[in-house]
Amino acid sequence: MKQDIVGLIYTGERVDELQELTRYRAPAALPMVGRYRLIDFILSSMIHSGIKNIGIIMQKNYHSLMDHLGSGREWNLHGKRSGLTILPPYMSRENVGLYDGLLDALHTNIGFMRRSVERNIAVSDSNVLYQADFRDVLRQHLDTKADLTLVYTKDRNARRNGRGRYLLVEDRQVTRIEYDPTIPHFENTYVGAFVARRELLIDMVDRAVAAGQHHFARDMLSQMVAERVYRVGAYECPGRVWVVDSVQSYFQANMDFLNDAFRAQAFRDDQPVWTKLRDEMPARYIGDSKVSNALVADGCLIEGTVENSILFRGVVVKPGAVIRNSIVMQDAVISRGAEVENCILDKETTLRENVRLIAPRAYPIVVAKGLTI
Repeated sequence: MKQDIVGLIYTGERVDELQELTRYRAPAALPMVGRYRLIDFILSSMIHSGIKNIGIIMQKNYHSLMDHLGSGREWNLHGKRSGLTILPPYMSRENVGLYDGLLDALHTNIGFMRRSVERNIAVSDSNVLYQADFRDVLRQHLDTKADLTLVYTKDRNARRNGRGRYLLVEDRQVTRIEYDPTIPHFENTYVGAFVARRELLIDMVDRAVAAGQHHFARDMLSQMVAERVYRVGAYECPGRVWVVDSVQSYFQANMDFLNDAFRAQAFRDDQPVWTKLRDEMPARYIGDSKVSNALVADGCLIEGTVENSILFRGVVVKPGAVIRNSIVMQDAVISRGAEVENCILDKETTLRENVRLIAPRAYPIVVAKGLTI
């Protein structure tokens, strides 16, 4: 089956619970698992699904994301017949580069959808990490003659009390939907991805905005499911799903990748996760360094102790320093005798000698970018 499908990734989720981590970057640009960004996972999934034309809807703080994506070369999206299209926010006196929601973002970027020639479109949020083959979603979408097919998961880790979108699915069809319930009644969590016929989606978005709607799920989807004019299908996403919407969920998602089984799910030999390259020396372990159950990226210099942690590129761990259950981002320096436990250190942070930063596992401390403590 020729891949007649265009991809669209919405990076506009405003996630206040990520605090300092997203003060200067979009959630899609969050560093993950030592050398990746959150967007790399969905972008690589789309490419492995045969999608060659991908648009990325930006929101505020998108500069680090633009820098990361560049021309799309690392994802092989820079050829004549393939392409990565960056869709920056539309700025005006009334609009400060923030969309009210996905529906607003789709309507603002409707020109991209109109210019695309593919018959179908796959749309996804970028703060959810999952492995779905959009070819399978499209196949089911066509088989069931659905107008729109939503991707959902039964993974309980994706559930949140008080927020999220939950589906009642009967015979691969969505019959009810609930939005931000105090306690979800339905076991299926919508992961923020769907497939539709491109021209139908353009028409639906136009009509919804004309009717004064702003939110894709709360307004448009709820109405579609309630009125049953359109057929809303449902595709179950296989495997684990990580929703990165708070400091705790970000911390846990990274820590889960220290587990072999989860790593094997996300990083398959036949479907690599691509990211921007940064040529570095391999990590060096010197003297009495001790490392156990850790992911250490290239360019690191380890002279101390690292346990159950993720170190990004270029991290320096001086003699006598101890890092446990922590995420240490690019180019951080942990000085002699310093101790870190259950912390997230953003890029270019420095811990002075003998500083101790120890937090409870349920509430990791976040040290903002460039700070010296």
